[in-house]
Amino acid sequence: MAHFVLEYVVVDDYVRRRAEYRTEHLALARQAHERGDLVLAGALADPVDRAVLVWSVEDPSVVERFVEQDPYVRHGLVRSWSIRPWTVVVGGEGGAMA
Repeated sequence: MAHFVLEYVVVDDYVRRRAEYRTEHLALARQAHERGDLVLAGALADPVDRAVLVWSVEDPSVVERFVEQDPYVRHGLVRSWSIRPWTVVVGGEGGAMA
């Protein structure tokens, strides 16, 4: 299983605007977590300007489908996003010292 990091860069008024879409966003994230695809997720603090979601999937298209469905993205709360492969060297399934 490969790991990927999805990073969102969010708009300045993200905290104020997210309430309307939060239930749908969290349901989508919880479904991905229950499937075992999404490992960790949350917003960075001080300032709240980004969010990081860590995935354990074989194919990054799983992450891309999440982004396409995410109401935060669809409704403009996310300015930009990126998906990057992450080489885990300590922890996680299959993590090994490199």
